[in-house]
Amino acid sequence: MQLAINRATGFVRWRQETKASLWLGWPLILTNLSQAALTATDVILIGRLGPEMMASGVLATSFYHTTMIFCMGLVAAVMPMVAMELGRNRHAVREVRRTVRQGLWTAILICIPFWVLLWNAEYIFLALGQRPDIAARSVTLMHTLQWALLPYLGYIVLRSFLAALEKPLWTLLIAIIAIGFNALAAWTLIFGHFGFPELGLRGAGIATTLSSWMMFLGLAFIVVKQQKFRRYALFGRFWRADWPRFVDLWRLGLPMGLTFVFESSIFYAAVLMMGKISPEALAAHAVAIQIASLSFMVPLGFGQVATVRVGRAYGASDAQGMYYAGWNAYALGVGFMFIMGLLITLFPNLFISGFLKMNDPANIPVIKLAATLLMLAAIFQIVDGAQVIASGMLRGMRDTRIPMYLAFIGYWGVGLPLGYVLTFWFNVGAQGIWIGLAAGLAIVAVLMTIRWVKLFKRNAKLMQSGASYESLPW
Repeated sequence: MQLAINRATGFVRWRQETKASLWLGWPLILTNLSQAALTATDVILIGRLGPEMMASGVLATSFYHTTMIFCMGLVAAVMPMVAMELGRNRHAVREVRRTVRQGLWTAILICIPFWVLLWNAEYIFLALGQRPDIAARSVTLMHTLQWALLPYLGYIVLRSFLAALEKPLWTLLIAIIAIGFNALAAWTLIFGHFGFPELGLRGAGIATTLSSWMMFLGLAFIVVKQQKFRRYALFGRFWRADWPRFVDLWRLGLPMGLTFVFESSIFYAAVLMMGKISPEALAAHAVAIQIASLSFMVPLGFGQVATVRVGRAYGASDAQGMYYAGWNAYALGVGFMFIMGLLITLFPNLFISGFLKMNDPANIPVIKLAATLLMLAAIFQIVDGAQVIASGMLRGMRDTRIPMYLAFIGYWGVGLPLGYVLTFWFNVGAQGIWIGLAAGLAIVAVLMTIRWVKLFKRNAKLMQSGASYESLPW
């Protein structure tokens, strides 16, 4: 009888958590897809300029996103910190404001050195062995794209605040508006419509920068004007220093940023290695990675759900809540990636046709190679989803340092060297690079999942003994 009661209770709790995860998750997922669509739109439009221009555009956007990912990981620490505060005290105001303010401070400070780095990207590309003509063209995009960094990071801070409050619909609304604006602006400026000059790659960067400012200012307007958010006074006394909270955010966020960059950098390393093979290989990689990235937005969203839901339960010292929140998000995200992997395997040309003209003879080599790469992408879809959700689960428990080491081992210790060896020592070609990516993702997924199981058991035991989250070890 007791076993039946426990099963019924467990089923009800799973159903409740699934409902809560989907309610929070679908706006986050659609927001992630919207943000990915900003880049995808640019790639699609740049692709109409030809393989050479696409190669230059991918070189610039990939490097920009590698740096942006680190900065984004740093300021995204706002999400678990606010979630834990609200779990501890759902009426918390001052503590939430302190965290958001220091997130914005961090966004401003971190942009300065990265703007200098991005401005001099051509020297970096040449040092990494890229073709001089491709490197020279790529910085025409970079010098307009790099100014999107600050508003985008500000947007991430405010988005993290709204997600931790479990109010992500406003973020989705702003992102959808930005997609339409970016598509129109990019089309206008790249090709020179409505009386504007034809700016080519520079136009894509200007469109993305303007879209990023629209996203930040839109969310800023909402959190200032909406009554439910206005009480937090996020921008009140903005210049007041709060070094203890600043240090706490960096303590949690710096390993997050490095974890993100370890992952994103192997994908950028893949771009560099593809550039050494041929422009066709680089263009095929760009198409395949965009398709894989779009499906990745779903488990990324469930990883954010896990961070918020686990973080709130962690702040409330609710071990059972942590269990259901973590594993529910894990099952939803990995299940979706299994389905997407199957669809990509069965209908590769359907996905490729969104990026390239299928009847253009000049695109045939790119299409064939992109289809092959998508077969490999289908394999690592599942493990990619597993690793990002497990990482989100761990962030909900303030665990970011050990996952950083695990990411380094999987991505740079195994994935990148394996891809390089297969490609350039055994002449496997572009497929070797993607085999290395899949192997690295699989190792990180396994290690992150094992880490979650062990850490959850330890913290659950401590919570059962009466410990609060402030007293739990980092």
